[in-house]
Amino acid sequence: EVQLVESGGGLVQAGGSLRLSCAASGFTFDDYAIGWFRQAPGKEREGVSCISSSDGSTYYADSVKGRFTISSDNAKNTVYLQMNSLKPEDTAVYYCAAGSNLLLLRLWVPTEYDYWGQGTQVTVSS
Repeated sequence: EVQLVESGGGLVQAGGSLRLSCAASGFTFDDYAIGWFRQAPGKEREGVSCISSSDGSTYYADSVKGRFTISSDNAKNTVYLQMNSLKPEDTAVYYCAAGSNLLLLRLWVPTEYDYWGQGTQVTVSS
């Protein structure tokens, strides 16, 4: 059974930090890229960051560049998203997703991903 389980969300003040984790199981981790998406109430799901499990290449949306860092521990089949300098506009439910054979131009397209976690809430207070 494929599972992606997010953890680490919570309530933090603006300027603070959180680290999200995405634990994967049930598929060959090295064959997939893991992406982080977020969805705020009333808004579309948007891509935040992505990492290739095979070569470690990382990608970031412009809105989080310089503040968020994605990393992967392949021995644990786990991907992390370190979020620093958090802003109220970062408030959303954060999801991790696994996708294979992703094209760079479609990294932020949710339908390109095969598996999704249940999400974890991140709330940043001003």
